[in-house]
Amino acid sequence: MPDGNIGENQTGGGSKADFFPVSAFYFTVSGLGTDSSFQEVSGISSEMGTEEYHEGGENRFRYALPTGVTHPKLVLKRGIEAIDSPLVKWCKDVLEGDLVQPIKPKSIYVKLLDGKGDPLRAWSFGGAYPVKWEVDGFHSTKNEVAIESIELSYTYTYRTK
Repeated sequence: MPDGNIGENQTGGGSKADFFPVSAFYFTVSGLGTDSSFQEVSGISSEMGTEEYHEGGENRFRYALPTGVTHPKLVLKRGIEAIDSPLVKWCKDVLEGDLVQPIKPKSIYVKLLDGKGDPLRAWSFGGAYPVKWEVDGFHSTKNEVAIESIELSYTYTYRTK
């Protein structure tokens, strides 16, 4: 029976450091050859596709059969980086290189951290490469940081923690 402590792990075991709700503002992205920080990471999702199957002669039943797992693009947002940034060079090579050179996929790691900087949750994205590079609009009436978005396609993902 729970002892009433708020913030304690509710999954039946674990340490006091493994609590929830977990804050979403302290995270790292690695594997890109750069130590640049990101303002936002989105697209961490998996969805099982299904196909409906109707059994012959029996109209009351419809089966949903699994067809495979799909993933959206991983989206990284940050302030615009210098042209000599390893991430910018990689995006330029892939998106502005006219496919003259082979695409060099990378393994990307996203880690959600606790207050001490230790990972609470972690995801790995294998075979990632940029498919879209976008700069947010400029506004003369606003005093905001210029933001670029990088969308990555990837072959597979798994949660490591």
